[in-house]
Amino acid sequence: MTRVFITGTAGFIGYHLADLLLSEGMTVHGFDGMTDYYDVTLKQRRHQMLLQKPAFRATEAMLEDQAAVNAAIDACAPDIIVHLAAQAGVRYSLENPRAYLDANVIGTFNVMEAAKRHAVRHLLMASTSSVYGANTDMPYTETMKADSQMTIYAATKKATESMGHAHAHLWNLPTTMFRFFTVYGPWGRPDMAYFKFVNAILEGRPIDIYNHGDMHRDFTYVTDLVRGIRLLMDAIPQRPDRPEDICPGDSLSPVAPYRIVNIGNSEKVRLLDFVAAIEEAVGQPALRNMMDMQKGDVPATWADAQLLERLTGYRPQTDIRDGIARFVTWYRAYYGV
Repeated sequence: MTRVFITGTAGFIGYHLADLLLSEGMTVHGFDGMTDYYDVTLKQRRHQMLLQKPAFRATEAMLEDQAAVNAAIDACAPDIIVHLAAQAGVRYSLENPRAYLDANVIGTFNVMEAAKRHAVRHLLMASTSSVYGANTDMPYTETMKADSQMTIYAATKKATESMGHAHAHLWNLPTTMFRFFTVYGPWGRPDMAYFKFVNAILEGRPIDIYNHGDMHRDFTYVTDLVRGIRLLMDAIPQRPDRPEDICPGDSLSPVAPYRIVNIGNSEKVRLLDFVAAIEEAVGQPALRNMMDMQKGDVPATWADAQLLERLTGYRPQTDIRDGIARFVTWYRAYYGV
């Protein structure tokens, strides 16, 4: 039975991934700090559901606490580690940048050191499309240069990619970094735009639309995302014998068992079309408050997911209208509205 250690299991993506792996008969040990960045009750509900399954165990502690991280990973003795926990949120990184250094850099280092000590079969870690920063060539490909991050959040995620590569090279630790593109769906994060939009529309409040709606995002439905992660668990990178053996378009490092993979829907959706999908699912129009671009935002993201498909045979494909409709159904049931 495969033992998987997942950080961030009380979080949005971690919950869905743990649920999927448990359904496949794996043993999962979760780790979460239950921080109050957003509603802790929502995090507790996610964990409570996972704890109903006998193959799930959980540790509540902070990533920065190296002793707690080591103790939890030692207790699990994992075959695979999936590191999802992080201080998230682009705009919050303008208010409290140190939280990102502590959780994302120090916390990730603690996880990597434990993975090295246990010589895990595969270490998988979450990055973000935000590392592409000011790049304007789209769709984004994994081999594209990414040195122009726009926020401390994005900078800390790029730092973890570099740290992961160094660890993979020095200790021959197979490592996959995945870059997420605007994930949404049931049990989502209340700080995300779609969650705020649904809440505001139902309460008759206006929604803030940045850059006057002239923005695009590659929205990825959460079950598509975790299916991609699950399949990448089996796509273990190997250090190439010769750099020339690396296939064109593959982000595999020439000096390490290390790879970066985009997980996105490969569809650039206009923000106003996204709002229209929410209005349709909710059944009423939004009051729109058009605003200027916010500091740290980028006008567009768009994933090239060909490498994911080449490695796994899978490509996310949930249509935004279907995904939003499922989220609204969950939202109404969860909040009783």
